[in-house]
Amino acid sequence: MNTDFSELNIMQLSDSFFPSGLYAMSNGLETVFDEKRITTVDEIQEFIHTIITHQVGPVDCVALLNAYDFAKDDDVKGIIKCDKALHSMKLVKESRDVSCRVGSQMIKCVMAFSDNQTLKKFFDMVTENQSPLTHPVVSGVCSYVLGIKRNSAAYMMIYGTCVSVVGAALRLGMLDHIQSQKILHNLKPTITQTVEQYKNQILHDMWQFAPEYDIIQMTHEQKFSKMFIT
Repeated sequence: MNTDFSELNIMQLSDSFFPSGLYAMSNGLETVFDEKRITTVDEIQEFIHTIITHQVGPVDCVALLNAYDFAKDDDVKGIIKCDKALHSMKLVKESRDVSCRVGSQMIKCVMAFSDNQTLKKFFDMVTENQSPLTHPVVSGVCSYVLGIKRNSAAYMMIYGTCVSVVGAALRLGMLDHIQSQKILHNLKPTITQTVEQYKNQILHDMWQFAPEYDIIQMTHEQKFSKMFIT
């Protein structure tokens, strides 16, 4: 019997049924929607493109892929180094806290059906408050543990971010299902190019520059009433 479940594992981790909480994130879209700063489908697509190219790619993707490599070498200290570096670069408290919450949910779920020792040692360090448990780093470690290919893990995370924002736009009534799928299709080249660009970067090469986006997230953090966590 074929025991390679890597493709099924990708489906499981990226499925909206997986209890990570990503469906509750708008990544700042709720703020620009309320302020009527984004109203068209093209503007939504450009918004997601900016998130990928200026934050998710150069920061989250690099952290995920380095964490994957450290997990492959059973280097828990290296994983924690990735985790702390990424946590320090998430400038907005709301986004920082949510990333850790999602990471916590993911690792607890995967540990329920995996007895991998690297994963266990990493989680033990987390319980001792040695690591913040950011989602991209946990994704990298869990992807390795479940046999998911290195680049596929990065594709999965970036695509998940796209789905999160598009799903929020759909629930906010900004577009319909067909338009949402068109956006996801149009962003495929951006996702592919981003992974190719950052797949060999080391932690010291991480960067981000999207000050207006940071302000959008901070504004959302202060909102009295909101549908989404971010």
